[in-house]
Amino acid sequence: MSLVDSTEQALRSWLVHGGHRAGDRLPPELELAGMIGVSRGTLRVALERLEGSGEIVRRQGSGTFVARVEPATAFDEGLETLVTYQELARRRGVMLATRDLEVAHGPLGAELAEVFGAEPDANAATVSRVVLADGEPAALMRDVVHPDVELPPDEELERAIRRGDMVLDVLLELEVPVGWARTRVTPRLISGSDAAGRAFGVRRATAVLELEEVMYLTSGEPVQWSSDVFAPWGIDLHVRRALESSAPAPVRLAT
Repeated sequence: MSLVDSTEQALRSWLVHGGHRAGDRLPPELELAGMIGVSRGTLRVALERLEGSGEIVRRQGSGTFVARVEPATAFDEGLETLVTYQELARRRGVMLATRDLEVAHGPLGAELAEVFGAEPDANAATVSRVVLADGEPAALMRDVVHPDVELPPDEELERAIRRGDMVLDVLLELEVPVGWARTRVTPRLISGSDAAGRAFGVRRATAVLELEEVMYLTSGEPVQWSSDVFAPWGIDLHVRRALESSAPAPVRLAT
């Protein structure tokens, strides 16, 4: 397979699994070439192929846009078992604990109302905390539960979270039929001046992974939204079904 073939394949896979929709604008060519690790010339040939197949459209002076996304294969949903971080930690012999725990109640707001298909002023529970792995800060987590889910009293919920349970553990304990999740993974930089930087005690720009995840009932309705920022030395991540990617995978030629 040539470098152009590999680049075309990487781009097409990214369009399918990255949650793109028709009309979405792609990054500039220089940035996109850097993500994949190829020259702009190689990228342009691959983009020409995708344009020829009708998957993208390039507009002079405006940029490159998604025209259509090829349907995913039959195995797109993944075959992984939905496992909580608590269970993964147990398997690895890691002790989870919690710091700076806050349980709050308030309106969803417009953005999360759209996620849940609810009214913006619907009252929902938000659980925020720093998760410690063997005593070291490993993740900054924020979870919002669908307003229709009746959670335990705050004191009981806090006790469960403090002993290392995740909100998903609580939902499963309540026999809420959580069936699958969709996750978007985004690399980002943090510094000592933002919330994640303060949580992890970093003093300079540090690369981290941010996971935005929506949990769904077996019937398909969204039940929990979460945003988790993981320290680079934190928990090994388990891919939970249909993992979406925010950037195309780098191309590596076989040697």
